[in-house]
Amino acid sequence: MEDIKQTTKPNTNNSAQSTQTKKVGGSNPQNNRANNNRSANPNNKKNSSRSSDERNKRKNEKRTKSEFEEKIVKISRISKTTKGGRTMRFSALVVVGDRKGRVGFGIAKALEVPNAIKKALKMAENNVQKIAMNKHGTLFHDVLGRSGAAKVLIKPAPSGTGIIAGGPIRAVVELAGFTDVYTKNMGKNTPINMVRATMDGITSQYTPRQIAKLRNKSLKEL
Repeated sequence: MEDIKQTTKPNTNNSAQSTQTKKVGGSNPQNNRANNNRSANPNNKKNSSRSSDERNKRKNEKRTKSEFEEKIVKISRISKTTKGGRTMRFSALVVVGDRKGRVGFGIAKALEVPNAIKKALKMAENNVQKIAMNKHGTLFHDVLGRSGAAKVLIKPAPSGTGIIAGGPIRAVVELAGFTDVYTKNMGKNTPINMVRATMDGITSQYTPRQIAKLRNKSLKEL
């Protein structure tokens, strides 16, 4: 009887090995079809071409933005008091220009200095203004710019004089493209107000054509 019982037991080891070999060796036809479809799908080529076009556009945008020269006027550390305590941040004041009659400024805040500078640069590039100047690289007439308690007087200078200015005023005047200018700060020396006052002064100029239109005269009569 014992011999008969031993012969009737099923061989579980052989069946387990056979199932394992089927799982390992057997391939799923659905996965193969999906892979073949992906390789033969023309949309993948279109997506790759679109991604390359987007990269080229980004590179071109960076090149166009690089035509502006930048100057960091001031970086200051500021704090904001809340219920949870004080949060320390940084503010950056940046001036941007191409030295060909376009200049702008921006101020931004962030938790880190590089992020604050990036934000200020974006703001400055968005706020670029066109500045009028004569052939000699100076102003058409005297101007007085104001912003808050700051007053900046800017006068035209003969060729060879150079830029007589300092601090934030010099950054704005240089990047605007002026070569010969007299400047004087007649108020408070807060950097942001000095930059705004300088921008207010150089943008409030009147060209000879504008003066002729206001007086209803020709350029020769002036």
